[in-house]
Amino acid sequence: MNNNSFVKGLKAGTSIAIGYFPVALTFGLLAKTTGLSIIEATAMSIFVYAGAAQYMSLTLIAKGVDPILIVLNTFVVNIRHFLMTAALNEKMHSEKRWVKGIYAFGITDESFSVLATQKDEKIHTSFAFGVALIAYGSWVVFTAVGHVIGANLPAFLQAAMSIALYAMFVGLLVPSMRGNRKVVMLALIAAIINGFFYWTELLSTGWAILVATLASSIFVEIIYANHQKRTRLRGKNLTKGA
Repeated sequence: MNNNSFVKGLKAGTSIAIGYFPVALTFGLLAKTTGLSIIEATAMSIFVYAGAAQYMSLTLIAKGVDPILIVLNTFVVNIRHFLMTAALNEKMHSEKRWVKGIYAFGITDESFSVLATQKDEKIHTSFAFGVALIAYGSWVVFTAVGHVIGANLPAFLQAAMSIALYAMFVGLLVPSMRGNRKVVMLALIAAIINGFFYWTELLSTGWAILVATLASSIFVEIIYANHQKRTRLRGKNLTKGA
């Protein structure tokens, strides 16, 4: 492993590690108030390492949703990672598959952004390891720290922290919605579908979220694909008319 490149990766990932500090801390705290032990909360960050999906899992765990449905929902939420790692594969130096598999586990939205914007023609594997390692370490360590803090809060504050889970979802959603009609439409349609299943009780919580996520994604993509098709056709007609 190229030590110089690895150190550069650590430095490049420092901003991610700092950014993860409050989010991981809050996750650990909420995991405690949800009823997870420090080992369970930390293990989730070690083995899942999925940010928003971990927050979603806390809600499902609190509602007693079947573990298989929690895994399925987490898979659907994180399916974008297939595309991110496939895109990065073109920028990375040639390496054995098992090595690629290790650093691919550490790819998040933030680490992808850092790696994808590198100006180098090919990115060293050691650089990717550096970026992923410091971000991953921050997430895991501060999850445990957050749990310890949560364990020492008074009982009434621990109970009140359950509201913070929904506030966190709003905090994650709102910045993405600014100036992005696609995200707004996706959130609204998913909410309507999930609300329908919630009030009619046709599906359990886990299945309702899973169906709402998939259905809204497919529906929005169909709408935008048709819109782009019409735009192209309109452009061709204008060109012919000219």
